[in-house]
Amino acid sequence: MTACAIEPSADPGDGGTPKAGCSITAEGAYAARLARSEGSSEAWYPERWTLDGPEPYAVPLPGNQPEEPGTEVQPMGDGRVLVHRVAAGRHVFALLYPTGPGTGELSLGAVECPADASGLRLLPPAPGGERAYALAAGARSTVLWQVAGGAFGPERVAEIPGRCSGGVWLDRAGRMLAVDRESGGRTKAVVVDLERDGEVSPLLQIAPDSDDRLLLADPDSGLVLIGSDAPSPGRERLGWGVLGSTLPVRFPECLRIPDCVVTPFAVQPGQVLTPERCAVALRVDGAFGSWVGVWRPADRQVRHLPPPDGWLTGAGLWTPDGELRLPCSTPRSPCGVARLVAPDAGPEGAGGA
Repeated sequence: MTACAIEPSADPGDGGTPKAGCSITAEGAYAARLARSEGSSEAWYPERWTLDGPEPYAVPLPGNQPEEPGTEVQPMGDGRVLVHRVAAGRHVFALLYPTGPGTGELSLGAVECPADASGLRLLPPAPGGERAYALAAGARSTVLWQVAGGAFGPERVAEIPGRCSGGVWLDRAGRMLAVDRESGGRTKAVVVDLERDGEVSPLLQIAPDSDDRLLLADPDSGLVLIGSDAPSPGRERLGWGVLGSTLPVRFPECLRIPDCVVTPFAVQPGQVLTPERCAVALRVDGAFGSWVGVWRPADRQVRHLPPPDGWLTGAGLWTPDGELRLPCSTPRSPCGVARLVAPDAGPEGAGGA
């Protein structure tokens, strides 16, 4: 089966973040995407990529009938792929896996959302890859579901007051989850403790009247990327801070790129106690397309790089030694990974505001 590369929309998805071209496990071993058969505009199927071997390779996982374009897929840590379908108003979940020439499917059950809910969507892959979660936002509250990894199908984990979006894991254990909660006309990031029955506590409060969203976090260094309109009311800016630090959030001028949407999608791991030296990969969407930006808090500039051919836009990961790996798909190379080395960091402390 030959797949065509799919160019994801640059329109904001949930929480205002553009959708990525594929989903990658927290450990970087597997990726999954919804692919389309060559020569067909409607034959969509899940595809799993293996990324931790000598060369990346893809395994198509087509079912008995084509998937809908809005079907969500997510790789699990054991190589199976979670698929989220909507059928007759129900959100149906299953695990797909290769079985020789065909595709095996393990049904996990379904979730029915109340009439006032805006739908249900998968959260980013959880650390460890054994469980998967989803948010169902309603008019006054949001339900957090565990949809894979439980003993009895989808399990209701917690109900969070307010309408929630986003979703960022704050630790390597998959216990602390940050979501952006809208309440009282303002959006603030809060933390949900999955081991304490979904206990919610504040995370971001930059200014009383600001909208403060958490975009990305690195558990090793504590570096967090934040979207907030605190410095420019009504206009969101990209800033950075450190979890647990008393220092204020900084909003570098270099991250304000005129007429572009800038979205962080990967942070260099393993930089313990040195968040200002972590390389951050940025997706930059402008009038002439999408490209890659690389930035560190210690720098005063964003280095703009042309995207590799067939980049699954907005997807990628860093290695601890500073190599950025971007999944790509072209007709000549349907499953590939482009490797870019992060430029050296600038002088210590050069980041500023």
